[in-house]
Amino acid sequence: MANVNIATGFKPVREAGSGVHNGGLNMYYHPASDGTALYVGDPVVKSGSADANGIAGCIRASASAAITGVVQGFVPDGVTDIAGYGAASTAYYVLVDDDPDTLFEIQEDAVGGALAAADIGLNADIIAAAGNAYTKRSGFMLDTSTKNTTATLPLKIVGLTPRPNNELSANSKVLVKINNHTEAQASAGL
Repeated sequence: MANVNIATGFKPVREAGSGVHNGGLNMYYHPASDGTALYVGDPVVKSGSADANGIAGCIRASASAAITGVVQGFVPDGVTDIAGYGAASTAYYVLVDDDPDTLFEIQEDAVGGALAAADIGLNADIIAAAGNAYTKRSGFMLDTSTKNTTATLPLKIVGLTPRPNNELSANSKVLVKINNHTEAQASAGL
């Protein structure tokens, strides 16, 4: 049976190793100067600035760049929480899973060929895609055409998400760790 093709960005699954994932999140500030909307599941990177309260700023991460964490929600403000996503060119607070040891599930795009068992341990890039205003979810996917041992690639492929109706073929749901993390050192793929 073919895998379902529904990109939803990054979903936290568990901690690497035997650690317990407690779902801890940190608050970041999305500045009105950023013209890109944020959705749950989008990777973000520190913007190098902060708001008047000293809360670090963040913007959506781009393909091939370092990642600070993944958007998991928004601080209720009467606008963003009702819309279900963070609008472009709008200031708001974002809740981010920025733990370097979190494993995430993401869909692979199969453009460079579906993942194979031999690809586990390699690194890969991401495809930056706009979020879905209807589902309120990210459109990011793993870019299979970039799988390599290169240490600067943003994702490390850890394995296939173990669940029914998910196999190593087009549109697999894959476990990844952020490899090029702003709060940890990147490593080469195996």
